Amino acid sequence: MKLRFTKMHGAGNDFVVVDCRYQPLDLDANHVAKIGDRHFGVGFDQLLMVEPSRDPSCAFRYAIYNSDGSTALQCGNGVRCVAAWLQRAGALGVGAAKLESPSGPIGIETFADGRVRAEMGVPQFAPAAIPFTATHESDSYRLNITGSEIEFGAVAMGNPHAVIEVADVAAAPLESVGAALSTSLHFPQGCNVGFVEIVNRAHVRLRVWERGAGATLACGSGACAAVAVLRRRGKLDAEVRGALPGGELEIHWDGAGCPLWMTGPAQFVFEGEMEL
Repeated sequence: MKLRFTKMHGAGNDFVVVDCRYQPLDLDANHVAKIGDRHFGVGFDQLLMVEPSRDPSCAFRYAIYNSDGSTALQCGNGVRCVAAWLQRAGALGVGAAKLESPSGPIGIETFADGRVRAEMGVPQFAPAAIPFTATHESDSYRLNITGSEIEFGAVAMGNPHAVIEVADVAAAPLESVGAALSTSLHFPQGCNVGFVEIVNRAHVRLRVWERGAGATLACGSGACAAVAVLRRRGKLDAEVRGALPGGELEIHWDGAGCPLWMTGPAQFVFEGEMEL
């Protein structure tokens, strides 16, 4: 089988986008992992399948697969790339629309300069909604991870996140603490782990260990999670610039009960084919 695809990235978070609008594509986890292999395949953080919407309020649907073949419920950089891909294909115009993500409808807005704004939903802090096995909701939690007590915030942004505030994000222990916390049994579905350094009330630096993908250059939902956790603690303003290794994202959140919005780039890299 020959697979046609588009390679894209959002702030360095890279994707393989596949057109499944007219014909479904049946890929198992082994096929996805084969495509995701950066030496013997194409390589990606996530694979995005663009499909007909099942929700009449949405223009299209997209499925998300991690590079290890597992599925994901949300991807902030991915939805921007899907929107830009659909716009270039002539299926969406400049302006507002809704797309159906695995976690539900997402409002998006495309701009003529290539940026895309995405409504990431209302942050969910209740442990059952994340899900996280705490007995009560709190701004911070503590767990023993790799032999040390780690303090973190927990939130769902369509997918589970743990957020750890650090003094220097460049020295953050992604491969040890990030990897271990992402698979902790306290997060029944696993979680993305973000390490965030506050520069000032309108600027943070962030690195993320993503479940099923490992360390990535950018994580849109992770940037949103970091802003939500720290703004809830009173440490950030409503408008925040999030600097990740692959680029910058703009996050806006008015606070409790309000949806969080993210704006950032969506870049085309190349078109390709791969024999499966």
